[in-house]
Amino acid sequence: MARVALVTGVSRDLGSRFARLLAADPSVDRVLGVDVVPPRHDLGGAEFVRVDLRSPVVSRVIAREGVDTVVHLNVIATPQHAGGRATMKEINVIGTMQLLAACQRLPSVSKVVVKSSTSVYGASPADPAMFTEDMEPRSLPHSGFAKDAVEVEGYVRGFARRRPDVLVTTLRFANVIGPRVRTPMTRYFALPVVPTVLGFDARMQFVHEDDLLEALRLATVGQTAGTFNIAGDGVLMVSQAIRRMGRPTAPVPAFAVATFGQMFRAARLADFTPEQLTFLTYGRGVDTTRMREELGFKPTHTTASAFETFAEAHEQGLLSAERIRDAEDGVAEFLGVRDGGSGVRQSHG
Repeated sequence: MARVALVTGVSRDLGSRFARLLAADPSVDRVLGVDVVPPRHDLGGAEFVRVDLRSPVVSRVIAREGVDTVVHLNVIATPQHAGGRATMKEINVIGTMQLLAACQRLPSVSKVVVKSSTSVYGASPADPAMFTEDMEPRSLPHSGFAKDAVEVEGYVRGFARRRPDVLVTTLRFANVIGPRVRTPMTRYFALPVVPTVLGFDARMQFVHEDDLLEALRLATVGQTAGTFNIAGDGVLMVSQAIRRMGRPTAPVPAFAVATFGQMFRAARLADFTPEQLTFLTYGRGVDTTRMREELGFKPTHTTASAFETFAEAHEQGLLSAERIRDAEDGVAEFLGVRDGGSGVRQSHG
């Protein structure tokens, strides 16, 4: 049982919602939510403590409050939210190092739960149909959030070896989606015209935001250690997801994808990073047998139904014909296509 739990990353929506959920759990006595800035949302029964994980102050907080359970959610996926790639890496990697160093020194800590990502598997044409937790990536991520997640997991494994008395649980989540989630992937599918990689139709898995919170809660209050893939049943192809959104598509040749991503980043339409573009080309699938059999978690949403909740939340914001035409014209101009052959297809749902 967690007496005093510390949750990092509570300034963002999912972090604050998890702190609130955990504080309402009768098996948890007290919850401290920490972040460098105050949360935008109510923490319920959780207490907020202003802490920058990159500083040694976190060690004093853990010691002073007698924290026995640490839930690390503060691994940021988007450079724009962090204030740039350099700051993002500092928060993700240096912040994790400082947090784990504090946990290693303090005997009160008996459990550490880390929110990770299936992006650690990378994406390549040589990938297996489904990655299990014991498989190595065929192509290691070389940049961005995925690279940070690989480094974070490396530090977590090192910590587990040095503190074998601590129960360590790492949850690798597929792309999180739902009515309230705002990520690079949700912004991608909400674009007025959705670019796709010509000749490819990537497989995708999703986990609903509510299932993410419940999986974290179960790992926090339970006694199961190890690494677990977390995803809803089934897969969606990129083309199927776009049809469900009712958006037109703009197939882009593979050689132009990187330039296209730069254009969207410059226009602040979507934060396309190289690893995201690779993922949208090749996709990824993960096996969730261990999630069910060892962790004992069964998502309430499949991949398809999780995406459906996101699509339904955007039905009220359907695009006007004029906005779609403007977006199509911009894409066609970028691709250098003359009138009459824009190459932009309308997806019908």
